Amino acid sequence: MQTEVIRIMRHGGPEVMEMSVQDVPEPGEGEVTIEQKAIGLNFIDIYFRTGLYRHPLPHGLGFEAAGKVVAVGPGVTHVKAGDRVAYAQSPLGAYAGVRTMPAWQVVKLPRGVDFESAAAMMLKGLTVQYLFRQTYRLQGGETILFHAAAGGVGLIACQWARALGVRLIGTVSGPEKAELARRHGAWEVIDYSREDVAARVLELTDGRKVPVVYDGVGKSTWLTSLDCLQPRGLMVSFGNASGPVDGVNLGILAAKGSLYVTRPTISDYTPTQEKLAAAAKDLFSLVGKGSIRMEIGQRFALRDVGRAHEALASRQTIGATVLLPD
Repeated sequence: MQTEVIRIMRHGGPEVMEMSVQDVPEPGEGEVTIEQKAIGLNFIDIYFRTGLYRHPLPHGLGFEAAGKVVAVGPGVTHVKAGDRVAYAQSPLGAYAGVRTMPAWQVVKLPRGVDFESAAAMMLKGLTVQYLFRQTYRLQGGETILFHAAAGGVGLIACQWARALGVRLIGTVSGPEKAELARRHGAWEVIDYSREDVAARVLELTDGRKVPVVYDGVGKSTWLTSLDCLQPRGLMVSFGNASGPVDGVNLGILAAKGSLYVTRPTISDYTPTQEKLAAAAKDLFSLVGKGSIRMEIGQRFALRDVGRAHEALASRQTIGATVLLPD
């Protein structure tokens, strides 16, 4: 069997992504082969394309997708040929029509979750799961700050916060994105292109600030995020959309209130099939109740992945974006 795949030979802009036709290996011990129906697009894909995150070249791109199992290798028992499945993390290479990968990273899709929604929600939804239920376990009643609330992760976060009874203050750029975040459950929205985020958070919390900030933007929001935290509050830096946070003097954490900082990754919160399945069950339960609905704002053919990366990097996307194999 052969399939179209996207690979890069060097780091750089969208132009370094090349489509080629390759053989699909038969699944070995503990592996599964999936005919992919939809592929998720995420900022981490850009980080690997540009070389911000290092991996030996040449390599593929992409970590999440959804599709049908076409073959399983020895030792695989939790899925079988014909099952509808999805995954949130995998070896680099989700940008493909068909692929063989470790089976433990795959979960079965419940009825009512279509392929596009699954591809769009897995990495983003499981990110919110570990942020809200594991990194800082929200109980309900808290007021929190979440940057980029109208993005793919942000819109799931807005809905999950509402389901938990948490008041989510979201930052966005522009009135259209502000309305989108509100529609998905944000308690209040701050347009950072027009408002002072820290001052507005102080106002919205009656001077108390927030116990936790979830920041996937990175460099441009680092100091603002710290200024929004209560003494001994937690800064959760989980992404680098504006560039990595570097050159940090730990003394600033003391100066701003004995703050805590963590830089979590999904792989450390879902390191086994059992933990992955439990996190996915948590996500799917909210989807099944209608508490979380996916907002897919853009669809691109896999061959047009360059345009998809350009749109994501320039903040022209709304909600999630999926790539569709031919």
